[in-house]
Amino acid sequence: VRSSAASDVYKRQALLWRCVVMFKKILVPVDGSEGSWRALDTAVELGKKFGGELHVINVIQPYNNAALLAVPLDHATVSQGNSELEKIGDKVLEMAQERLSTYEGETKFSLEVGHPSERIIAMAKKTGADAIIIGSRGLSGIAEFFLGSVSSKVAQYANVPVLIVK
Repeated sequence: VRSSAASDVYKRQALLWRCVVMFKKILVPVDGSEGSWRALDTAVELGKKFGGELHVINVIQPYNNAALLAVPLDHATVSQGNSELEKIGDKVLEMAQERLSTYEGETKFSLEVGHPSERIIAMAKKTGADAIIIGSRGLSGIAEFFLGSVSSKVAQYANVPVLIVK
């Protein structure tokens, strides 16, 4: 009976250790949606509990020639649109910084350019993230229904655990 109790204690300690390690470096993609703010709040709680570092990213998907084949726009218009997207991305990161102003752990913020799910997965590898915490729905709206959500693609292809927050 004693060895069974000792085994249970060992299993609980091992599980707790995995949780501690899992939440040491947390990647949190934010896009300004309510879902992404809930994911950030969840990351804060886990980060506080396990002493984790939070790396918050915003990914902008610029206009490119392939996306604009049906709508011919000149280079200046495309450049202006991309510049506006960067300003919006910077604003979202500012909002995230404000929300994390009382977080005592380490925080990092970055603006990424490219396809959201691909950039999130690449940043998880680059930063050595132990986990990704992401909102279940972002700002993509109806396109998400047809193209597949960013969160489901991240969950499917990431090499680290992904927590999807509703």
